[in-house]
Amino acid sequence: MKLWQERTLLTWLLSPLSLLFWIISSLRRWLYRAQILKSYRSPVPVLVVGNISVGGNGKTPVVVWLVEQLQARGIKVGVISRGYGGQTKAFPQLVTKESSAQMVGDEPVLIVQRTGVPLAISPNRRESIELLLSQFELDLIITDDGLQHYALERDIEWAVVDSNRLFGNGFLLPAGGLRELPSRLKSVQAVIFNGKVANPDAISMQLQGDRLINVKTGECKKIADFDRLPWVAMAGIGDPNRFLKSLKTHLSVGEGNHFYPFADHQAYTLERLQPLTPNHEALLMTEKDAVKCRAFAQDNWWYMPVDAVFEVNQAELLLGLVLDLVKHK
Repeated sequence: MKLWQERTLLTWLLSPLSLLFWIISSLRRWLYRAQILKSYRSPVPVLVVGNISVGGNGKTPVVVWLVEQLQARGIKVGVISRGYGGQTKAFPQLVTKESSAQMVGDEPVLIVQRTGVPLAISPNRRESIELLLSQFELDLIITDDGLQHYALERDIEWAVVDSNRLFGNGFLLPAGGLRELPSRLKSVQAVIFNGKVANPDAISMQLQGDRLINVKTGECKKIADFDRLPWVAMAGIGDPNRFLKSLKTHLSVGEGNHFYPFADHQAYTLERLQPLTPNHEALLMTEKDAVKCRAFAQDNWWYMPVDAVFEVNQAELLLGLVLDLVKHK
């Protein structure tokens, strides 16, 4: 939200509520650390990929990258997620490639379709872990989000930060978009910046994509093939403009090209999207949008899959922490 990027009169009016939020969240964390509130220790190691702010920061591509890297090394990994944005009330449940994103959430379906990893959803992370371990032999559990879910003990914490928005106006909810103060990052094992950063020693991730896949047929084309063709783009992610910037690195933008931003985890219908392309222009979207549109996809709808890319030495540093953990479990 633009409000959370600036300090306005409304920011200061809401600041007492942010102070109250900090007091309550800090007390809650202390109660867990003091073991007054009980937390759950998983039988297998747990790695949290989360953030300290509201909205998309690039967690899901990091989870996909990590799962693929571990699978390639023979590590048996499972993923748990809250299933945010899904309508189901049946928890816990396994997510498959055929699961409805409308029911279980867009990010869990995306992760499973990309990696085939065993994945369970529930607001109660313990339930998800127990479900996975009842059906799969696993070496590691990755939790997609959940940095503030202190009812679950964890062995490694990674925090993903959007390098464009960083920490917004610096205020906690509701005056700002922070769940915890930036000082929380001092206690995690890795801070991953999504995008370029000034500090050369920081771990920086780039999201890269150079192809478009037809949502309906699965046909794959280079993005450059759409240059100078009539197209319309849309994105329902934490920072929709990031998708438009990615497209602009491959495509020329003219009068016939339009962009429609939607809210993160936006639900779609054919009636809502079809009017965006009145002349049957190509409709370009993110992979996260596409998993919610497959049931009613049209032949002119295309999505751009992106991959998290790290410098070799930084990738080795991140994986080293995880492999050491699994080795000594």
